[in-house]
Amino acid sequence: MKQTFSIKGMSCQHCVARVEEGIKSLAGIQKVKINLKKENGVVKFDESQVTPQQIAEKITETGFTAEVM
Repeated sequence: MKQTFSIKGMSCQHCVARVEEGIKSLAGIQKVKINLKKENGVVKFDESQVTPQQIAEKITETGFTAEVM
């Protein structure tokens, strides 16, 4: 499954890397693409292992505001 997330609060590539590393630490994540300028991210994942809500929660844990789009 592929899902887009709105991610607020990122200001640099270090922020992007922190979000990507956080998401990739979850089981079932296949691909992560974060766009700093658009303030969003697209995540491809196995929905039998992780939910969009769990991904949004992980982004929030890294210090940013996330919403499932």
